[in-house]
Amino acid sequence: MNNTAITSIPTSGLLTDKVAFIAGASRGIGAAAARLFAREGARVLLAARTEASLTAVVEEIRTAGGTADYVVCDLADPAGIRAAVDRSVELYGRLDVAFNNGATGQPPGPMDRLAEADFDHVCAVNLKGPWLAMTAEIAAIRATAKRGAIVNTSSVGSLMANPQLPVYGAVKRAVNSLTASAAATYGPEGIRVNAIAPGTTLTEMLHEWDEKSPGIIEQLNAHTPLGRAADPEEIAQAAAWLLSDRSSYVTGTVLRVDGGMRA
Repeated sequence: MNNTAITSIPTSGLLTDKVAFIAGASRGIGAAAARLFAREGARVLLAARTEASLTAVVEEIRTAGGTADYVVCDLADPAGIRAAVDRSVELYGRLDVAFNNGATGQPPGPMDRLAEADFDHVCAVNLKGPWLAMTAEIAAIRATAKRGAIVNTSSVGSLMANPQLPVYGAVKRAVNSLTASAAATYGPEGIRVNAIAPGTTLTEMLHEWDEKSPGIIEQLNAHTPLGRAADPEEIAQAAAWLLSDRSSYVTGTVLRVDGGMRA
């Protein structure tokens, strides 16, 4: 069994001359996407709540020769999201593509044991957040680049029963529906909207889950044909392709990036 992640793929200008907005860009898949998109030629604007982490990623990109900036933003705040998206236009003159990756987890366990406050928080960040972001992004693309692409981060957990993370899975399934509806609505304008459904990915959120449910990573890997978890850049690679012109006839899809978990 091959347990080696492929994390150093040569760049090829996949996003050359694109302006990219990335929500949830301070860590995990979002930070990996910011680095990758910049290497692939995009000018990137990173948005998240944690300024110190955003600053570190931006400096890393700039040191490598890329173009990046950041804005501190609460993904559940309508005015904050609109201002963050508009900042990409202020900085770079337009918006071409957007990656809505911001998310929050839930305490693992049966649905009847989840506090109502946790339910509301998961819905606010993981469902209302992408809706708010897409609304702002579509307006910015319409006003500037005219055509573009959006990718939302869903989860393989949205495609099956999810007894340990039931509300997280349900909300991500709702994101799939929003993605499909947006694709049908804005496709005639040349705006493509897709989602990715990552499987087990070595992010802070996964490690937090493993701390609360020891052994969960090994259990998930045992149900994954590739036998391992993904590196965040492997997920970001899928998002980059969906945002690029090379996927010009792909819209309304939920792309599984799950090592075969749902094969």
